Amino acid sequence: MTRWAHPVPARDDGSLAPEAVESWRERGFALVDGVLPHEPLERLRSHALATFPEPGSAEAQATADFGSAFVFPSQEASFNEVTLHSRLLGAVSQLLDTAVDQLRLTQSNLWPKYGRTEKSAGRYDNQDQRIHIDYPNHTLTHPAPWDRPEAVEMIVYLSDVEECGGPTAVVPRDSASDPAYRWPIVDSPGIGDLRYVNDRESAETYFAEHRPELAAWRQELYERERWARFRFGSVLFYRHDTWHRGTPMVPGTIRLAHNITYRRAECEWISTLHEGWAWKMYRPDHFMERLIATASLDQRAVLGFPPPGSPYWCEETLAAVTARYGAWGFDPAPYADALG
Repeated sequence: MTRWAHPVPARDDGSLAPEAVESWRERGFALVDGVLPHEPLERLRSHALATFPEPGSAEAQATADFGSAFVFPSQEASFNEVTLHSRLLGAVSQLLDTAVDQLRLTQSNLWPKYGRTEKSAGRYDNQDQRIHIDYPNHTLTHPAPWDRPEAVEMIVYLSDVEECGGPTAVVPRDSASDPAYRWPIVDSPGIGDLRYVNDRESAETYFAEHRPELAAWRQELYERERWARFRFGSVLFYRHDTWHRGTPMVPGTIRLAHNITYRRAECEWISTLHEGWAWKMYRPDHFMERLIATASLDQRAVLGFPPPGSPYWCEETLAAVTARYGAWGFDPAPYADALG
């Protein structure tokens, strides 16, 4: 069996084909090409490459974490455009089988990973990650049972694996009784009393010394992993409870990954990873005010802005919000119409 997981095409309008939806819901991931148009992705890649350190530089060699100059909302318009793109929102809506205005954005950051020959961050290095799931730093709880998914995580790749290496490895879930996905999902560094370790070698040495009964079981996860054969523009949709990890890259190269997460509106226990969106108000160019004023109803809704028909709206709040955003082109008509 090949280790590679190849992308499947989206439909012409960017929506997901049934096999992609089924793969995400049953196996825990779907790698898809064609969800997003290339033009905003190309602009974003160009801006990111001009912002981040050059591959091979001393600064790049020392970069071993997930910090980023790109966090939503960003001064770079293409970053915001990708984050809130209607085709991306539509795909998430398909996966969670819910209306777009019932989604909420909780994460959007773009970061570079560099191919390095040394582990500059020791046990916390990200070059060759330990197998893990993401929910511990996304939610205050534990993911709900498998058939009640609460959120969609995704990686939008702005690089090509053939050039940079570093495919994301995922462990497909093969059935409801798959031992890799036994309940509860807690056998990962950083959960409970298990020490947080990011580097694979350090993590598995720790398990062998402190949890020998789990060490052999975790090795089976590595043996089952599949590697995402991503291209520029590919999107890997996965879940908070999908086993996955980052793998080593070609030395001297850079991989650009845009991580985005949307949750169901009612799942308030899933945290927003960044500062509140309103914190970007008061900037001299008013870019956040302009974004809110010109966004679609769905785009506003996924940021937590009350949609038409919300109990928030009355004649007084409609007039007040219009006064706040009217100078930037805000149209109150849909909210007024819902008031009757």
